Amino acid sequence: MTRQAPPRVLTVAGSDSGGGAGIQADLKAMLALGVHGMSVVTAVTAQNSLGVQGAWELPVEAVQAQYRSVVDDIGVQAVKTGMLASAELVEAVADLLAGTDAPVVVDPVGVSKHGDSLLAASALESVRGKLLPTATVATPNLDEVVQLTGVRVESETDLSRAADALLDLGPRWALIKGGHLAGDAVDLLTDGTETHWLRAPRHDNRHTHGTGCTLASAVAAELAKGRDVPGAVSAAKAYVTGAIAAGFALGGGIGPVDHAWERHRPGR
Repeated sequence: MTRQAPPRVLTVAGSDSGGGAGIQADLKAMLALGVHGMSVVTAVTAQNSLGVQGAWELPVEAVQAQYRSVVDDIGVQAVKTGMLASAELVEAVADLLAGTDAPVVVDPVGVSKHGDSLLAASALESVRGKLLPTATVATPNLDEVVQLTGVRVESETDLSRAADALLDLGPRWALIKGGHLAGDAVDLLTDGTETHWLRAPRHDNRHTHGTGCTLASAVAAELAKGRDVPGAVSAAKAYVTGAIAAGFALGGGIGPVDHAWERHRPGR
């Protein structure tokens, strides 16, 4: 008997040759969470545990063709966006998302874990004006919040102000990731009316490459499985917390989180 296909999730993002972030992290997280991951590659990076040595964006036509190929034949239950690199790619992807009947998780990737720029400054206005209004959930880190809204978060009390500024740009829900703050790892999820504070213990592990990509992909996977936004984000936070705790050394720099950490637990 042929098995019924699992929920389908599409990632529109850049490739990380080191396998820790980007498309590679997205597909690993989706597999771990029981959905079928598909991809639209927007850019290719030469990247390892030490940083990004080079990046080359794909032509708009190639991105559009990949997207239409997947969506028109296979269909999607959720879409996640990551590295889009240029204003032209941001606008093309935003147009595609606007015509797709599925929840969208926008990870507005601006810089890598190592501080390398992954978004042209000229693309910021396109992210604000075209991409964020398509988002069911937007998941910026604190550096990306500053880029997009000008709000600098220096303590937990600033998270609400950042979320309000992000919601003004059009996403239905804002998930402000406070992982760069001191203390527990606290994130704020809100749609302007309903608010959820998500807390987890901070693990003493420097190997956290791919955390943002993994969280956004996990949210998309849970949405595709039918959870509402608060339930999807809560489940994704728990998954990523485990992946961070199990992160491992790779190369000479920052290693990745362990997307298969649940399989690697003792007794499994």
